[in-house]
Amino acid sequence: MTGAGGGVGGVGRTVVKLLRERGLAVRAVVHHDDDRADALRALGAQVVVGDLTRPSDVAQALDGTRRMFFSMSVSLSYLEAAATVATVARAVGTIDALVAISQMTVSQMDAVSTEESHQQRLHWLSEQVLDWSALPVVHIRPTIFLDNPLFTTLAARSIADSGTIRLPFGTGRTSPVAADDVARVVATVLEDPRSHVGRVHELTGPRSQEMTGVAEEYARALGRPVSYVDVPLDRWVEQVLSRSGLEPHLEEHIATMARLHRQNRYDRSTRTVELITGQPAQTIEEFVAQRTDLFTR
Repeated sequence: MTGAGGGVGGVGRTVVKLLRERGLAVRAVVHHDDDRADALRALGAQVVVGDLTRPSDVAQALDGTRRMFFSMSVSLSYLEAAATVATVARAVGTIDALVAISQMTVSQMDAVSTEESHQQRLHWLSEQVLDWSALPVVHIRPTIFLDNPLFTTLAARSIADSGTIRLPFGTGRTSPVAADDVARVVATVLEDPRSHVGRVHELTGPRSQEMTGVAEEYARALGRPVSYVDVPLDRWVEQVLSRSGLEPHLEEHIATMARLHRQNRYDRSTRTVELITGQPAQTIEEFVAQRTDLFTR
C-alpha cells in the first residue's frame, strides 16, 4: 500500500482503514515517520518508511506481499516512482494484482496530447509503463475529486465572503467524486481482484451538471443561498490561485483542470462506484453537509 500517508482526501489512508476493518493484513508505505504514520499503526497496519523512487525501498515494501495499491500525491517524480514500482514488482514476481490510481483525463489522451497538465501527462505515461510491464494491473481513474481545493478550500473562501462559488468553469459540466468513494472501490478490488485484473475503472459522482447545479447542492447542504459566478480564467489564476500558496507543479495542474472544465472536458458520468461497491457515490450535497464548518467564515 503506497501513498498511505498523504494525497487529496486521504485515499490511501482510507483504504488502509477499510482493509483493516475487513481483517486483512496491510503494509503501508509512507515517506515520513510522523503523526500520520502513527495513525496508520493505530489501525493495525505495518508501516514502512521509504521512497518509491528507490528500488531497495520498493523491494522492502513488496517483500511477501501479493497485492499492491500504487498511489502517490501530485509530484514531479511520479513517473519515476511508477517505473520503479513496475520494474521491482516484475523482478520480485509475486504480485497477483497491482491496483494503480491515476485520473479519468487519461481516457481522453493519446501519445501526442498537449492540452493537459504536466501531472496528467505523467499519469498517462505511468499507465503506459505499467501496461508494458505485463503485471496484473487494475487502473482506477477517478474524475476530479470533490476533495480537490477547487471544491473545498478555494470555494470556501468565496462562499464565506459572498455566498458565491467563483470559478472559471463557464458552462462546463462536472461530476466530482469523493475520495472516500474512490477508497471504497480500491479496497473492494484489493480484497478480491480476480475479476478486475486487466480492467480500467472510471469513477465519477452520481451526476454531471453545470456549476449552477453544483451551487444549488452547496446551498441545500449549508441551508443558505449559494450561487455560481463565472470568472475569466486568467483573472482567477492571478487573483485566487496564484495567492493560494501552492507549489508551482500543483498550481499548474489545478489551473489546467479549471481550463479543461471550461472546455467541458469533465462532462462524464459512470455508475462504477455503485456497481463495484453496491453503494452509490456521494452527492455534492452529502459531501458538503459533512463539512459545513469548512464553508463558514
